[in-house]
Amino acid sequence: MRRIGRRDIVAALLTAIIAGAALTSPPLHALQGLSLDILTAMRGKLPGDQRSPATSPVVVVAIDGETYDTPPFKGSPTQTWTREIGRVLGSIAEGGAKVIGFDVIFKNSIEQSEIPFGDGPLGARMRGFDRDYLIALRQISDTGKLVLGEILSNDHPEPPYRAQQLAVRNNVRALNVHTDADDVIRRMPLTFSIDGKPVPAMAVELAARALGTKLEIAPSGTAELAGYAIPGVVPNTLTLNFRGLSRDVPTFSFADLRACVEKGDRDFFRRAFDGKVVLLGTILNFEDRKLTSMRLSGAYDGTPGPRCALPAPAGAVQKARSDVAGVFVHAAAVRNLIERDAVTELGFPGRTILTILFAAIIACAACMLAPGGALAAWFGLTVVYAVGAVSAFIHALALPLTEPALAGLAALAIMIGYRFVLADRDERFLRKSFALYLAPEVIETMVASGKMPALGGEMRNVTMFFSDLSGFSSIAENMTPGELVTLMNEYLSAMTDIVESHGGYVDKYIGDSIVAMFGAPADDPAHARNAVRAALKCHEKLAELNAGHPAFAGHGLSHRIGLNSGEAVVGNIGSRRRFNYTVMSDTVNVASRLEGANKYYGTAIMASESTMAQTGDTFSWRELDSIRVMGRGEAIRVFEPLAEKDAGSDEQTRLAAAYAEGLACWRRREFAKAADAFDRAAKIDPASALFAERARALIANPPPPDWTPVNTLEGK
Repeated sequence: MRRIGRRDIVAALLTAIIAGAALTSPPLHALQGLSLDILTAMRGKLPGDQRSPATSPVVVVAIDGETYDTPPFKGSPTQTWTREIGRVLGSIAEGGAKVIGFDVIFKNSIEQSEIPFGDGPLGARMRGFDRDYLIALRQISDTGKLVLGEILSNDHPEPPYRAQQLAVRNNVRALNVHTDADDVIRRMPLTFSIDGKPVPAMAVELAARALGTKLEIAPSGTAELAGYAIPGVVPNTLTLNFRGLSRDVPTFSFADLRACVEKGDRDFFRRAFDGKVVLLGTILNFEDRKLTSMRLSGAYDGTPGPRCALPAPAGAVQKARSDVAGVFVHAAAVRNLIERDAVTELGFPGRTILTILFAAIIACAACMLAPGGALAAWFGLTVVYAVGAVSAFIHALALPLTEPALAGLAALAIMIGYRFVLADRDERFLRKSFALYLAPEVIETMVASGKMPALGGEMRNVTMFFSDLSGFSSIAENMTPGELVTLMNEYLSAMTDIVESHGGYVDKYIGDSIVAMFGAPADDPAHARNAVRAALKCHEKLAELNAGHPAFAGHGLSHRIGLNSGEAVVGNIGSRRRFNYTVMSDTVNVASRLEGANKYYGTAIMASESTMAQTGDTFSWRELDSIRVMGRGEAIRVFEPLAEKDAGSDEQTRLAAAYAEGLACWRRREFAKAADAFDRAAKIDPASALFAERARALIANPPPPDWTPVNTLEGK
């Protein structure tokens, strides 16, 4: 995971603000509507969104296809249906309906039309044909239970014909709906200004009469109905909550109700309409179809209610479709008002802030993660946010959905571009600079640390690693150039892989020698442990190559490794036109001398006391000696790593114990005891054999009183 700095945070915040403000701006206002559509569709899949039609306070009386196919309506103009409509309305009112609203408009009367008979018009006016219908309208209207509908328009208004208006004493309300820019109905107007006064819309009027109250408009513009503050982000509207996707609205066929009147079944009307708000409207497949927030989920033209007199039409199957009959839009509005269940939307400030916050989270993720990981984070967070938004929508709170998701995606794309162009320039430079001579994992660690090596050099605590093949010159003399190149490539590749896999950096190859450092250029607090572990692995690997690789067969190669830890200057060092990333200090020189000192003791790996101390208790060690190397006056204690802690063999344990006993006697000037202790392992341990010989020499020629147990090495 990439670390982010102050510049990245500022870039992420600016990106989130730009993306969030852009996605919630007025030109993209359609995204707010799309969020409602998606939330409605997602909630519609939940079992809890399906309610029983019996609980609905609203029912629909449908002039449907069955009505058009059933006598006496079949083949007759709709203007001739008014008498039957009046009879059915009377039965509904007697059945206890609270209020009846018309979502159909009879713009003219049969009395004003020419009725065709046979092949030509009769030309006679049907005077008095609507008398019974108008009387029924007057009677129901006088009880306050009837509201006719009209369409308000400056160009083409559609009111009911004048006799109906007079019959209902102008109890006429507007059926106009609020259509968004994408021609989708998501909101319903509350009032219309008529003669300078606010007049409630049809749905509001029906809900008010059902509740026995009136719509109140506060000075602030907030509309209240029976103490319910109607929410609406668009002024003078309520946001429709299509809970149940209209499946929970009982729908009665007008043809069946007319037959029920003929049958005289008053109890049916009481069971079906008592205490209900009734809407009369058409639900034909070709007339008054509306696109609403249910367009993505599939809407339903109600649920067929119980039958009274006629059998249900054969093959009548309710299917979801993108549009819905307009009467169900008004039914949803009435139900929202009665049940106080209209959708509450966040205003522009709230939507913008929430979108910016979401985009900021994604932008920060894009700063820290690789592009693939950031994309996965965006997807995962979007899913989590969508679940939260649907949960809120269950309670009629509509959080923005598409805006945060798209703003997050935009922020993701912008931040990836920002990183590629600006923020990751140093990282790309680092990768390019070290790709040819650093292991990939070392580069990754260095990049993750966020620290670039300082040009010109910087002080770092490192562990130096020097290795050299023993007696290689004599071996090389007996090999062809091709064999020599093959052998060296295999050896150096194997050793380099081990060094780099432990976090080391190979500084250079000098013939058969390897110079490497641990702790630079990437920070590595465990550089001493990793260097020792790499040395042990190199020694094991060389034994494997000698035993099993054809190029090594018969040569019996052995190498010496020197390790030393301390402060060193590392950096790009060289001329102005050409430089190497390398290291310089006394720490380097001592490591080189320790590599050479191995040949005096017959050991393969020798480490300084500083290296041993920095490894803690990770390894089993034996102290070899105190030595003074060439070019350095101060004596240093040197050690040999034997194995990982508690992983050494019994033979190594016995040898180390005997050697430690002999070294202690040696330093106490008890040379005879020292010789005896060293002799116990002299046959299998060259270092013990060396000390046994030195002890016997000092027995024969005792040292002066000022003698110190330090071995001064003359060569490299």
